[in-house]
Amino acid sequence: MSTFIQLHLLTSYPPSNLNRDDLGRPKTAIMGGKTRLRVSSQSLKRAWRTSDLFESALAGHIGTRTKKMGEKLYERLCEKGVAEGKAKDFAKEMVAFFGATESAEKDKPLKELESSQLVHFNQSEMKALFDLADRIASEGKLDKDKLKKLVAKRYDVDISMFGRMLTGKEITKITDDPEAAVQVAHAVTVHDVAVEDDYFTAVDDLNNDNGDLGAAHIGETEFGAGVFYLYICINRDLLEKNLGGKEFVNKSLAAFIEAAAKVAPNGKQNSFASRAYASYILAEKGDQQPCSLSVAFLKPVRGEDVLGKAIAEIETKRANMEKVYGKCAEATKTMNAETGAGSLDEIITFVTE
Repeated sequence: MSTFIQLHLLTSYPPSNLNRDDLGRPKTAIMGGKTRLRVSSQSLKRAWRTSDLFESALAGHIGTRTKKMGEKLYERLCEKGVAEGKAKDFAKEMVAFFGATESAEKDKPLKELESSQLVHFNQSEMKALFDLADRIASEGKLDKDKLKKLVAKRYDVDISMFGRMLTGKEITKITDDPEAAVQVAHAVTVHDVAVEDDYFTAVDDLNNDNGDLGAAHIGETEFGAGVFYLYICINRDLLEKNLGGKEFVNKSLAAFIEAAAKVAPNGKQNSFASRAYASYILAEKGDQQPCSLSVAFLKPVRGEDVLGKAIAEIETKRANMEKVYGKCAEATKTMNAETGAGSLDEIITFVTE
């Protein structure tokens, strides 16, 4: 059986637009028959893996997602003296090993060097690709066996946690995509919401008020506020496998938990300054089948003390689950900023010990 770590977080965000849909509105979901604000798991994971906190804790062990690796290899080959035509051919062949490339476009001469999808490279793979480019420049040929040997046998932290999708026929012959060791749910508000409109104007600083008193710009943006429930499930054994051993597991978990508690998506932050820390964290660990506690909020929480009531709802629901199913985890630990009980350090120690 795998060892699972489950995190249940409650975070209150003031008026904000953390994660927008195609129309620029805050994302929503229908839950329990009511409209809730939603922050997608993709938005959360990107915010965490690109945060200063993650970078400072795990520098050198965070991958890079890009479609432009072919362009970078082309530039490296040209710098090393390879003719432009040959450099383009070599670069395209190297990046195509990881997946399909785009079709050539007349007005975009390097378009055919772009991957047709984002490829998540390990740092070791990126270094090996540039080293291989240097070797090609000196030898004048590409040894395809060298491409096979540069594929990582162990994965950087973000790839180990969230996985990567590769479609290249060559690379999939020699390696499997790492299965994501961390599952992240979409965060949803524990109460129903109404997305509101903010009508705003901007004044021209050089307007001298001589006959022109109107605004220089008029706009409208949408926002919402709420207490969000977020569920995360971590397969510790799979994370250890993806990372290639126990050496880096606890450091990775500590950085991830701190990021999940402190880092918010950066959508519209300049307009709303809606940064927030988690007010409540329930951590569970054991080898039982994982279970989200989102069911605690099928009935929207209402009243003045939404956060306090949400904490009570989640703890009551968990206790009731244990009454009917038996013990749902080997051990638990909570942090409650409402009452000042517990701490983030205690949560991290509990998860990593």
